[in-house]
Amino acid sequence: MVYIDNISEYEGREATLKGWVYNIRTSKKLVFIIVRDGTGLCQTIVAQDDVSDAVWQEATALQQESALEITGRVTADERSIGGYEMHVTALRTVSQAEEYPITPKEHGIEFLMEHRHLWLRSRKQWAAMRVRNTIIYAIHRFFQERGFIQMDAPIFTGNAAEGTTNLFETDYFDRKAYLTQSGQLYGEAMAMAHGKIYTFGPTFRAEKSKTRRHLTEFWMIEPEMAYYDLPMNMDLAEEMIAFIVAEVVERNRPELEVLERDVAALEQVKAPFPRISYTEAVQRLNSPEMQEKLDQMAADRVEEASALKAERESLDAEFGQAKKGRKFQIDRRRGEINARLDQIEEDLRNIPVWKKSALEKKWGEDFGGSDETLLTMDEHTPVLVHGYPAEVKAFYMKRDPENEKIALGVDMLAPEGYGEIIGGGQREEDLETLRQRLREHDLPEEQFRWYLDLRKYGSVPHSGFGLGLERTVSWLCGLKHVRETIPFPRMMGRLYP
Repeated sequence: MVYIDNISEYEGREATLKGWVYNIRTSKKLVFIIVRDGTGLCQTIVAQDDVSDAVWQEATALQQESALEITGRVTADERSIGGYEMHVTALRTVSQAEEYPITPKEHGIEFLMEHRHLWLRSRKQWAAMRVRNTIIYAIHRFFQERGFIQMDAPIFTGNAAEGTTNLFETDYFDRKAYLTQSGQLYGEAMAMAHGKIYTFGPTFRAEKSKTRRHLTEFWMIEPEMAYYDLPMNMDLAEEMIAFIVAEVVERNRPELEVLERDVAALEQVKAPFPRISYTEAVQRLNSPEMQEKLDQMAADRVEEASALKAERESLDAEFGQAKKGRKFQIDRRRGEINARLDQIEEDLRNIPVWKKSALEKKWGEDFGGSDETLLTMDEHTPVLVHGYPAEVKAFYMKRDPENEKIALGVDMLAPEGYGEIIGGGQREEDLETLRQRLREHDLPEEQFRWYLDLRKYGSVPHSGFGLGLERTVSWLCGLKHVRETIPFPRMMGRLYP
């Protein structure tokens, strides 16, 4: 079977594609059909003089997303999508589509989300899912090549990893159970059996959040390693992210182009990444230099907006006299300008909020999205922030032996405003200390009896972290909202389709 992603192998020969009509336009004696088959797009040309009347009638009757088999001679043409096109000799309609609801016109996000099952076919969504696939494959390769084994944590749990306030509760044969918020506790047990493991599965958070970084169901990758301390843990996280980014840059350039992603920015993501303590991060936020940077950012945004508006006015004036090809270019550039102006407008709204938040940030408070954005604003790579206040970290996090107020935890913050993509740290291995932590967090010891057993029978220093897949996809694809990073997002108020 011939697929579009290897159609170059058939140059000068006849081939048959099986797929769907992505787009179609007709002229007097020609029908141009853009065919998609899941691997890519290919322009096919039906010339009335070269085909039978039956084929011509069938071609002119096609609608967007009709399924078809189409046969023709493959020729190279650098102007065509993918560099090749097909001159059609035969065509068979597999199924004629009804009028397709998603059209080239602008649709609101709610409409697109209601039609997510169809929106997945659009070019940008297709590209994002292929990048997601590369990331998943790269993660498995990374760990498997380093001696890790994949194991699976349960989705139903009888206890919470980080407290019960943001869990989905469900009945479990007349008992309470929860949808897991993390596989980490079980990962620790598996690491005590195998040394180095990772879990890869769905996790659930029930907090009522509507931010662009939040899903109620998302996928987590959680390695756990026996005999690892915090620095070793950070080294592994850094190495993994550098590996994933390099794989995406190498394998997904066509998809990144469709997504209009700045590949040059991703090419700069190489280890080592900057590392700062939580205390240093707070000092950086509070500093006069941060206020000056934000003032300069505001001035730069205003200047950029003025230049873009002038360019848009010039394009508007040119449009009426432009030829068809140039009109297409103008439309595309106007779309880019409008998108950038929207972003600038959002930045100008946010900058006063960021200034106030940064100036008032106090030691002991967890970082919010704006703090994470500011801490990475001058960086091309992610930033590792370590040594958080113990009060804002989970009960199982080991404390710094030299400062009981500090937890040996780390967060990795992605650049370009994408926020935390990794959270982890060294785990408490002492039995009595862990019991005390459970009491401090008002967690029932009986529910964690099995977890405490890990400290009774061969306890060792150990560490791990969790990578949020969707946030990573969002960053690497340059997508503003995580709802476009998973095939069927589950969010507050969104359970359909």
